[in-house]
Amino acid sequence: MTGPTVPTATEAEPAAGWAPTPALGRAVLLAGLLLVAGVLLGRVDLIVLAAPFALGTAYALRRRPTALPQVWITQGDGGPLVEGGDVAAAVSVGNPDTVDYDLVVMRTRVSPWLRIVRAGFASDGAVDAGEPNATPETGATAQGNGRRRSVADRPFVTSVPIGAAVDLELAGKAVRWGRHPVGPAGARVATAGGLLVSRAVITEPVRVRVYPRTEPFEAVEAMPRAAGLVGAHHSRRPGEGGELAGVRVFAPGDRLRRIDWRVSLRARQLHVAATLSDRDAEVVVLLDVLAEAGRSGGVGGAASVLDTTVRATAAIAEHYLHRGDRVSLLEYGPAARRLRPAAGRRQYLTVLEWLLDVRVHASAHEPYDQVFGPQLLSSDALVVVLTPLLDERSAQMLARLARGGRFVVAVDTLPTDLASPKDRGWAEVAYRLWRLDREIMIGQLREHGVPVVRWAGAGSLDQVLRDVARLATAPRVGGR
Repeated sequence: MTGPTVPTATEAEPAAGWAPTPALGRAVLLAGLLLVAGVLLGRVDLIVLAAPFALGTAYALRRRPTALPQVWITQGDGGPLVEGGDVAAAVSVGNPDTVDYDLVVMRTRVSPWLRIVRAGFASDGAVDAGEPNATPETGATAQGNGRRRSVADRPFVTSVPIGAAVDLELAGKAVRWGRHPVGPAGARVATAGGLLVSRAVITEPVRVRVYPRTEPFEAVEAMPRAAGLVGAHHSRRPGEGGELAGVRVFAPGDRLRRIDWRVSLRARQLHVAATLSDRDAEVVVLLDVLAEAGRSGGVGGAASVLDTTVRATAAIAEHYLHRGDRVSLLEYGPAARRLRPAAGRRQYLTVLEWLLDVRVHASAHEPYDQVFGPQLLSSDALVVVLTPLLDERSAQMLARLARGGRFVVAVDTLPTDLASPKDRGWAEVAYRLWRLDREIMIGQLREHGVPVVRWAGAGSLDQVLRDVARLATAPRVGGR
């Protein structure tokens, strides 16, 4: 058992962090008044009546505490946690002192995205049910003002013997991706029969990592250009692969197993079967984090722009990394975070970790062209831009990428069920005008050669990828 370092005090001086309770003051005052009254009035019965209070207080204070309790938070060892998965944590209180803790009051804060439905001590297996109206299904209690409170958001009471620790176990579900805090947690201890109480000991929160749930996603094999050395995509370059490109005359360096004997006997000259090389591709997923819209309802509920962006990024990255392609991530915003391209299982885990820190950064300044300019993106990369198209700068960025000769696909992440304002006056008219202006913007992007599709899981990009691949193989006009 490990915990924070706490100060200690000697037996001769008052213990640091401990204070007398009102019960101690009442006991001393009552015993003193009875003793003084008995001596002044010469009444032995008053002295006899004061003796239990004086002796009881002295007996309770014979062994005073010298150390504060230790409080720490631990997370359950259940492996990587994904949205909708079960979360487990424990708030522990340890007793490093030489006296028993008669009463321990514990309380902790928990992120609202960690829906705690059970909370109880490991020693007796008790489950706290919260208020009378608490429901185990939701793990919350209906309040008078309409708000709901987690069962963990209330005091818990127990006792801790000498040299032991008690765990307050919390169990529930993680309903949204991100780094969610469990804590801070605090505890106060009463000892010496309730005559001494410690100051509140607070511990720092523990961040629980909840990875986004990857939506089922599949896409066609069509890619604009395959530029790597090996991979699963058929390129236009000749080489060792499985796609037949034709038959040609034998040349030095050709393998004997490639000889086409039927053509060779008919032409009376050795011919070999030519193939196209199988190469990998680079996929750049660009996340627009300039604006947010919609309200997140967690897993299974309504999805905001940020929810759709993060989950779609995880699904796209998983799909292409599983096929051996290189994937890189980039934020379009003031922070300009970037994840360098790589392939394999390690890159997928890095992508999930990187996505936990995605935040919306509203800024009035234009993001750096040196960071988001087309000159820093590979000319062979497929750029998938996840954007709600709520900011004119996002449309300008897409147009610049298209003019720079990059293969760009824009994925619309704006929620389809975005409600219109219900205020009276011109609010609804302004909302309809904004919708029309946004449709015009999307039409202008398509005229610039930027396909815009709405994210719908598997198959969302199939037709767009075919069109982009067909455009990449089309002959260029005017030397372009």
